Amino acid sequence: MNDRRREPGQSSGQNSGQISLADIAAEAGVSVSTVSRIANGDLGRASAATVAKVQKLIADRGYRPNPIGRSLRGGDSRLVAMLAPNLDNPAMAAIAASTEAALRAAGYVMILCDTHDRSDLQDEYLRAMRSRFAEGFIVVSAVASPELEASLERGEPIVFVNRRNPYGGGPFIGIDNRQAGADAADHLLTCGVRAPAVIHPADLSSTIRERVEGFLDRLRERRPDMAVRRCDGAGTNHLDCGHAAALRLAADGGWPDGILCPSDLMAYGLFRAAGEQGVRIPEDCRPVGIDDNDLNDWIAPWLSSVKIPYHRFGDAVVASLRDLRAGNSVGEVLLDHRLVRRRSGSSMAGDPA
Repeated sequence: MNDRRREPGQSSGQNSGQISLADIAAEAGVSVSTVSRIANGDLGRASAATVAKVQKLIADRGYRPNPIGRSLRGGDSRLVAMLAPNLDNPAMAAIAASTEAALRAAGYVMILCDTHDRSDLQDEYLRAMRSRFAEGFIVVSAVASPELEASLERGEPIVFVNRRNPYGGGPFIGIDNRQAGADAADHLLTCGVRAPAVIHPADLSSTIRERVEGFLDRLRERRPDMAVRRCDGAGTNHLDCGHAAALRLAADGGWPDGILCPSDLMAYGLFRAAGEQGVRIPEDCRPVGIDDNDLNDWIAPWLSSVKIPYHRFGDAVVASLRDLRAGNSVGEVLLDHRLVRRRSGSSMAGDPA
């Protein structure tokens, strides 16, 4: 499979007209100096209500301090902001590390912000990084939010990673998640699985949904007579979700002989649940994950997984960001993935499919 690029539809807004500090100050009912401090990131000398009012007006009216305007047009701050959720997740950490290295090699400095998958934090960081003269934004696993929508309407340079733009279009770096799910299904069928299942978080992101749907569609295509069980689990992270979903699945019909975990962390949660119930992995239940993070060779010799080339994300992100800021058309970049097979008890890297 070759890396693929797709051109987006036209969906970019124009920057608002010239708005001055005095305009914002008059509308907010505060002094020009107060607006100036808040616009430049000094939030400690005004009340929370004043800060929120001024930041909203700045965002709604499209105000930019001159250094930011210069940065967005030509670039002199060399500062790029990455917004990503749940940095304790090895996949998120790998994306951040790859991108930071690529930006540093290109002469940029990256600021990393953990959004915790919350729209309010995503908006807070977008505003804060804009006030610090960020030349561009890299949003990993974006969620819909008012400030993100406003940023897109203003035509700010934003590259989406791992999860597509919730408003459609724009540059995206990731993999073909449906195909990854299909590859996981092919693997389980090759292993002779007869009673497969899939677990996933109760709240499905677009990325996880695509992986699950690709898995189910491939099983229906190849084995339309095969019953496939599906169960979700709640939790604050994929470890908890995997653990909860596996226990629910076991309580509702027993353990399957093969199972898709749409992230490696969910597979770790399943492994914990299996151990608690005396189920052997992979002898009794063969899991397949998606991510194949570097921890698997050390702690999960039982887990076959679809390997996502996170180490290559950084170069693709930088190339897309440069094209975007140069005014070029930028579409999707889908990087290769491959399935890595592992055998129980092996501490060595598995064999690629």
